[in-house]
Amino acid sequence: MNCMPIYGNICLILQPRINYIEKIMKQTTFKLICLMIALSATMSAQAQDCCKEGNPYKKYTQNLPFKMQEVKAPVIPERQVNLKDFGAVGNGVTLCTDAFTKAIQTLSDQGGGHLIVPSGVWFTGPIILKSNIDLHLEMGAVIQFSPDESLYSIIKTSFEGLDTRRCQSPLSAYGAENISITGQGVIDGNGQFWRPVKKAKVTEAQWKEVLSRPGGLETKPGYWVPDQGYAKAQKNADLNVPKAVSDEEWNAIKRFLRPVMISLVDCKNVLLKDVIFQNSPAWNLHPMLCENIIIDGVLARNPAYAQNGDALDLESCKNALIVNSKFDAGDDGICIKSGKDADGRRRGRPCENVVVDGCTVFAGHGGFVVGSEMSGGVRNILVNHCQFLGTDVGLRFKSTRGRGGIVENIFINDISMTDIKTDAITFNMYYGGKSVAEMLADGDNPDNTTKMPVTEETPIFRHIDIRNIVCSGAGRAMEFNGLPEMPIEDITLKDIHIIAKKDAEFTNYKDVKQENVTITIRP
Repeated sequence: MNCMPIYGNICLILQPRINYIEKIMKQTTFKLICLMIALSATMSAQAQDCCKEGNPYKKYTQNLPFKMQEVKAPVIPERQVNLKDFGAVGNGVTLCTDAFTKAIQTLSDQGGGHLIVPSGVWFTGPIILKSNIDLHLEMGAVIQFSPDESLYSIIKTSFEGLDTRRCQSPLSAYGAENISITGQGVIDGNGQFWRPVKKAKVTEAQWKEVLSRPGGLETKPGYWVPDQGYAKAQKNADLNVPKAVSDEEWNAIKRFLRPVMISLVDCKNVLLKDVIFQNSPAWNLHPMLCENIIIDGVLARNPAYAQNGDALDLESCKNALIVNSKFDAGDDGICIKSGKDADGRRRGRPCENVVVDGCTVFAGHGGFVVGSEMSGGVRNILVNHCQFLGTDVGLRFKSTRGRGGIVENIFINDISMTDIKTDAITFNMYYGGKSVAEMLADGDNPDNTTKMPVTEETPIFRHIDIRNIVCSGAGRAMEFNGLPEMPIEDITLKDIHIIAKKDAEFTNYKDVKQENVTITIRP
């Protein structure tokens, strides 16, 4: 930096200081450059480490209150085929079953890949996924399943925790590895043609539409079923599982054997991501006996009046992540199961190592639910950062004598609830197939004083930690209704704030620890 002559002596006086400032600036610039280079190198190293690890789901299995292995998304070969190339027409009328079958078989023969379903309405019968295949629905794609029962074979399976027969599920996989259902599209089960309807749950206009459906009938005032076979089967059933049916009778009651929409049985490395699953004949999503499963960013929904329209039933699965997803159902929202009674105990497969994080349940009998089919046990579950908006119950634990099984090591944290119709938190060991709202409406009052012998059929609920709960509006704050011979045991309730019409009620419990629990009664 040079002084111009015009400044004269002033410049001569300032020149040493100017030289000093220049020196400092050069040193500072050099240090900044070095710092930027070092920072860049650090960021580059971190990026390389991240890419090297390559698993965005690793964070969900770190710092858990139980041991759980890292869960990774399946690796699918890059190969792609387009559904249209196999003769499919997306006009909502043309049956595309053969096209789906041929496309999946072609990919399978080549070692797997992505089946691209483009924009359109793809009307189809059942789809069976195979190993190493991704069913990818592009934006605007709708897979709609035909309600024609003749397309769905009767198979041996499990439903509501019992070994039985049902119609083949619209979309299924059995014993597959590395499978996924992804994309921005919709899978629709056309469930209105399968489900019964209660008049009390629908509007007058909806009820008139239901009555106009061909083949259906009212078995009693205000209760419609799809056909006569359904009515016959229901008379002799354990809830929704028929009893003592001969081989000749199965086809006669086929509509009663309404399937779960997505059935994944004994599969490993499964990803369901971003897709909308809706309008299922029975349960919506039903992974059973699966290992390493990720459900991320999906929306599972059914009409509020959908009988047995559970959004998600995770049954006897191990190492599962349910994250960033939304559920809006006619029955339970996020439900954990492991088989029912003797069938579940004989299977002996608990549902274990499950993380539920960042999920929303809009409607349903329960936001997060365990049971009532829990005979194989439930353990090591974390439910974190969720919100339940308008569900019948917030946190729902249910069972009954005869189940057996142990539910333990359940950790629930940071849950927000609003407009809960009955209990914010409930433990009910007298479940009889009804929602809590139905039990209250019917005035059910089970005998919770008479002890029964403790056997393998006695359910056990213990070691459950519930904290950081806020509920703005509930019918009742909490209900603990355990068995006198097997009280609900070792429950921690900490930092819980509930606004409810009625206070908490506790019966048959042991070692329930409460810290900073406030209940505000607002009738």
